[in-house]
Amino acid sequence: MKKILPVGLTLAALISLAGCSPSNDTASADGADEVTTLRFSHFWPATAATHTEIFEPWARKVEEESGGRLKVEIYPSATLSKPDATYDATAKGTVDIGSQLQGYTNGRFPLTQVAELPGLSNSATQMNCMLQTLYDDGVISSEYEDTHLLFMMGTGPGGMHTVDKAIRTPDDLKGLRMRRPSAIAGDIIESAGGTPVGLPATDIYTSLQRGVLDGLSLPWDATGSFRLIELTNTHTNIPFYSSAIMVTMNKDKYESLPDDLKKVIDENSGKAMGAIAGKVFDAEDDRFMAEAKAKGDTMIDIPDPLNDPQWKAPLQAGTQKYLNDVAASGLDPQTVYEKAKEASVACKV
Repeated sequence: MKKILPVGLTLAALISLAGCSPSNDTASADGADEVTTLRFSHFWPATAATHTEIFEPWARKVEEESGGRLKVEIYPSATLSKPDATYDATAKGTVDIGSQLQGYTNGRFPLTQVAELPGLSNSATQMNCMLQTLYDDGVISSEYEDTHLLFMMGTGPGGMHTVDKAIRTPDDLKGLRMRRPSAIAGDIIESAGGTPVGLPATDIYTSLQRGVLDGLSLPWDATGSFRLIELTNTHTNIPFYSSAIMVTMNKDKYESLPDDLKKVIDENSGKAMGAIAGKVFDAEDDRFMAEAKAKGDTMIDIPDPLNDPQWKAPLQAGTQKYLNDVAASGLDPQTVYEKAKEASVACKV
């Protein structure tokens, strides 16, 4: 006689089998309905345009074009990975997609950061185009071989923002503790006599409140996104650096996708995405500068510091120091610098 399992045991067996399926994916027998979740980590606030106008639309577009088979979960404000460890978290697979400033990990992307040097970029659109060109041409691509790069971004020119301390000449920086976004900007601040302080953008507000900092160096979009306009009232618009940013994906995660989903990712990568990001950053620069002007802040404009008799020397000194330091590590920054100059001209808006 055939033995009949009690109903309770039968249900338990079915539940046990169901538990063997991946917890974050659902799939039909042929895999056609499988949903792959991609966890995307970055450090900008959820209210920042970088999140709402670049990353969120990108995620929705990927989801729609995949027919719902890709799901992107975005984690802003460094809730999933630290600002200076997001690239490594992506490479290791702790997160699937991550965005980070290259300057947050000093020495990790030395050739890419050549593009941040003074005189190469006057807008985020130009910077994004330069970075993606250098990557696509293989000039800096070796620095990202442990991940699958999606696209490059870059900020508009970084200026200086202080509380009641006007910076018109390099001498005005002497004795000031200035938050620097990268080693390159720090070298230039130090060459001018200031004291560069390294800390994440998320910590600047409280450091200004407590008097740990006298000022900071950031592009206008970041100054506004992190509410630093609330605390600063004197601004020096001097294009002495720009910041590089990458958006990259875990290599194994990308390779695990079927070809049609890889195509969705590929079609939402590269120079076209950089161009979209550039327009957003440039618009935010204009918006927050206008906001500061509207509240009566002091504006000091030094539009061409490389040809300014007072600023030229420290900017050139900072530039050469960076190139020398990279060359001392056995790399060839001069070739990258020349390629960046060519890309700068080709990408000029």
